[in-house]
Amino acid sequence: MTEWRIVTDLPRQPWQAYVDQHPAGMVYHTPAMAAVYAATRGYRQHIFAAVDEKSTIGALLPVTEITLAGGPLRLLTTRLVAYGGFLADEGERGQTALAALLASYRRRMGRRALFTELRHQTDVSPWQDVLTQAGYDWEPHLNFLIPLATAEEEIWRRLNRTARKNVRRGEKLLQLQPLSRQEELLAAYRLIEQVYREAHVPVADISLFQAALRHLMGSGMLRGWQAILADGTPAGARLVLLYKGRIWDWYAGALRSARNARPNDFLVWQVLRWGHDNGYTLFDFGGAGHPDRPYGVRNFKAKFGGDLVNYGRSRLLHHPQWLKISEAAYRLWQQQKAKW
Repeated sequence: MTEWRIVTDLPRQPWQAYVDQHPAGMVYHTPAMAAVYAATRGYRQHIFAAVDEKSTIGALLPVTEITLAGGPLRLLTTRLVAYGGFLADEGERGQTALAALLASYRRRMGRRALFTELRHQTDVSPWQDVLTQAGYDWEPHLNFLIPLATAEEEIWRRLNRTARKNVRRGEKLLQLQPLSRQEELLAAYRLIEQVYREAHVPVADISLFQAALRHLMGSGMLRGWQAILADGTPAGARLVLLYKGRIWDWYAGALRSARNARPNDFLVWQVLRWGHDNGYTLFDFGGAGHPDRPYGVRNFKAKFGGDLVNYGRSRLLHHPQWLKISEAAYRLWQQQKAKW
């Protein structure tokens, strides 16, 4: 049996090569994305890998530590998120590598956060026993995937009647502006920040977007667009991540005052068209919530006719009692924000 050594530092070349060749490797597993999170205020990036006696990777887990407040509130506001989940080799080799990795990870990271969440992007049923034995509980989480390697007319036909109507309205009232310069991207951040604030949801610091521009834009892993009203006012913005022929919806927002122009529908359609025209094969809508809980965003995304999948999420609780206190405090914060 292979003796696995768990490392928390990897040279860029073998790390990148493992993600490139792995069938489930995605943008969130890459060294470039790790560099983005490492440069973001309130974030800290970790990498765990199981390597054999030849230093060949058998399992990989990039994890982002996110803290909303420091000082005495640090633990109550810190979580660990693996946005792309883990990668592991197939068969027994991957099973043993992942088991060793998760055991080491729990020992090293268990005191740092309330919980760890693995956001799966593919079916993880072959590894479910390993995850369960490591203390992770799986729960359903939906997503929509839209195939792009087909005729544009077929992609259009997937949209329901409301979405097609909204796109046509947007095409009459809005102009599309690519986001390629720093000042344009930062203007889009301010718009997205306003949308999140109105929804009483915390948004990442602007340093996340500055780092994305620095580490991703030049290598073709980030694109963005704005929808502009006739008077020059930005009505909405959408940022996507790109890797291995796939597009991931990343950040988006539209002003309530511009709702009549339907900038959200307009921008999604423009991204789908752009992806199709540039040889991308799949658009990943980035999540659609728990199937048993109302979620307006899911209703919006369903209009575009994607294939509904349920890869779910796995969560390991490090401090269950503190998590309950934190969740109660967050609900109270949202209620107070809504009154303001």
